[in-house]
Amino acid sequence: MPSFRGHSLPAIALLAVLLLAYVCLEPGLTGGFLFDDAPNLQDLSAYGGVTNWETFRAFVFGGWSGPSGRPIALASFLLNDNAWPSDPGSFKYTNLMLHLLAGALLAWAALQLCRFYGLDERRAQWTALFGSAAWLLHPFFVSTTLYPVQRMTQLAAIFVFAALVAYLHGRRLFPLRPRAGLVWMGASLALGTVLATLSKENGALLPLLVLVVEFCAPPGPPRLPRAFRALFLWLPSLAVLGYLLRQIDFTPGLWPDRPFDQPERLLTESRILWDYLGNLFLPRIEGSGLYRDNIIISRGLFDPPGTAWAIAGLAALLAAAFRLRRCAPFFSLAVLFFFAGHLIESTWLGLEPYFEHRNYLPAAFLFLPLARGLDRLRQQVSAATVAISALAMLGTLAFLTHQRATLWGDAEQLELYWALAAPDSPRAQNALAHFYARMGDAAQAETVITQAIARLPDSPLLTMSRLLQKVYLGTATPEDFTWAGERLVRQPFDAQAVMALRTLVDQALRQDRPGWYRSATLTLIDRLAENPAFNRFPLFLRFIPYLKARLLLADGRVDEAEALYREAMRRYANIDSSMQMVAETANAGYYAHAARLLDDAEALYRQQPETSLKFPRRIYDQEIARIRAQLEEGIHAQP
Repeated sequence: MPSFRGHSLPAIALLAVLLLAYVCLEPGLTGGFLFDDAPNLQDLSAYGGVTNWETFRAFVFGGWSGPSGRPIALASFLLNDNAWPSDPGSFKYTNLMLHLLAGALLAWAALQLCRFYGLDERRAQWTALFGSAAWLLHPFFVSTTLYPVQRMTQLAAIFVFAALVAYLHGRRLFPLRPRAGLVWMGASLALGTVLATLSKENGALLPLLVLVVEFCAPPGPPRLPRAFRALFLWLPSLAVLGYLLRQIDFTPGLWPDRPFDQPERLLTESRILWDYLGNLFLPRIEGSGLYRDNIIISRGLFDPPGTAWAIAGLAALLAAAFRLRRCAPFFSLAVLFFFAGHLIESTWLGLEPYFEHRNYLPAAFLFLPLARGLDRLRQQVSAATVAISALAMLGTLAFLTHQRATLWGDAEQLELYWALAAPDSPRAQNALAHFYARMGDAAQAETVITQAIARLPDSPLLTMSRLLQKVYLGTATPEDFTWAGERLVRQPFDAQAVMALRTLVDQALRQDRPGWYRSATLTLIDRLAENPAFNRFPLFLRFIPYLKARLLLADGRVDEAEALYREAMRRYANIDSSMQMVAETANAGYYAHAARLLDDAEALYRQQPETSLKFPRRIYDQEIARIRAQLEEGIHAQP
């Protein structure tokens, strides 16, 4: 906890703020899992739950969310459960505790920072307290806290804040005990960067963020040794910048699965950064939430016109931060720390453009200038007026956070709110139609999808959604499949539409569906395979033979299914996927075909790199031998 030496009131106030944050966020603990939660957590049960070292290794070191795999974040999910499905309340409660820990560490780091920047002890304590309280109580971070998978973001921030505490302790120790100070600073940077990066990749920005702290520091503290600065600050910062620079590629159509290229993403992010700042300084209860696939992409400086103004505003803000760093260090720190924190996720990498959680770390010191402004206001008005103003601001934030958390406490109502707030989002309208379908209002669901298709005619997700609705209701006709095929063949790629295609196959394979559903779905898949936009994606190219094989297997066309399964296995080149296909064939009673597929699966497995295996080879060897014995037994038992 922060050390408020000689002043018990700020320490008590911090505890009160932490308690208030808990009270405000607690209503959201009853909400459910959302969007990316299942894809990131469902591997908890991939092999019967995480129950031993092999399954632990497979889950923790099998992450796919980023280049690092984020093993520390994945390991933290085991605090809540080792299987899936699970109770979302447990995951959300842990996230809430982590948010409080992050707030306490931020208060400590801000206190150390204020001391380092030359504030007297009383001003340092109250400035740090207000700045961290505004961050902790801000409604913009409700989504980060109550969205279980965003624990990755929380942990990265926690390790960065803890490293800043230790670094600034060493920085203040350095003039008195240089060797001890350098040990504190070097250890905090090395350990903090590793731990934060293994939680989420933007943790690699820690050395750059510390450079910002040093750059904005007022004159006074002695300079660090050149060798230390080069080894612990400049080299890791330049390594991150070098990695990012290597990703620059202005080739048109670089990301076929995105509606933008690199220049367009850069232009768009200039407007999004102002949107973030607007939400941080003019907070509201809720916006469009996680449905942000309707962001207007900037196609040029004046398309839309606000793009040029956004870029000019950012340039002016950055220029002011550099210009004023001596006379207004807290302002410069807030601005430069914010932009440095967004360097990975809000520049030219091919990520989706907008997510609230990307501000969790960059906004850490954003409210310190406001705290300093309130302190200076005491020269013009009474201390009571300043205190009332500060409490009013924090109270407003707390109220908005409580209201937003209450909305987040009901996952169904939350998604309905988002859907209604985002009429131009295909994902939102798809979710809205599903909501009405679950409520038994098929007519309203059809109306929502029909109107959404009229507004968004190029969305393959909506095309698949309309067809699936009719399939769910059992009212689909051959004409509906033909209509969908004619649209899909010319629409842009959408990964969610591919997932919807898998759902369609699952539905067509149900025993209570008419047999012609399978042949119509096969025709639809063939039609979609004619779309060059889809054919550029390995995900789709793997799915095609696999989904067709399942349909043909159900129709008894087992030789054709075997050939397609073999092609799918070759494209997946993964023993886990291959064994799934062997199992599907065997479960249908075709043991000889399954045995031949097992031979192919084993041959591919022998060529598979060690690093791509979820489990040690002895586990796979045992499983292959066990399945082979069962298949041979099945073959001999058949007439």
